[in-house]
Amino acid sequence: MAEKIPAGSWVQIHDIELAAEERAPQVPEDTGRVPLEKWIKGFLQEAAELDEEVEIETVIGNRYRGRLVDADPSYDHSFGKAVPELLQVGRELKEMLREEGGE
Repeated sequence: MAEKIPAGSWVQIHDIELAAEERAPQVPEDTGRVPLEKWIKGFLQEAAELDEEVEIETVIGNRYRGRLVDADPSYDHSFGKAVPELLQVGRELKEMLREEGGE
């Protein structure tokens, strides 16, 4: 038996909000071929094991149900790859200000 995650733990759930055939007809064709999913992080309301149907409460107090997929989830988003042209902006601006006597 898997270990239960205690109530009150920070977790992430997953649920299918709309099946592909339930999507609105005006969405792009490639979008309409896949389900609309929700991934939500919040506090587990009752002890549970991974893959169980659970209820969570978000930081702002909303409650959602879904399949428990992660305990102590991290934030793994980024701002993408560095843009080489933007890496030089600060240096170029300082040089321009220096030339104009602004620094």
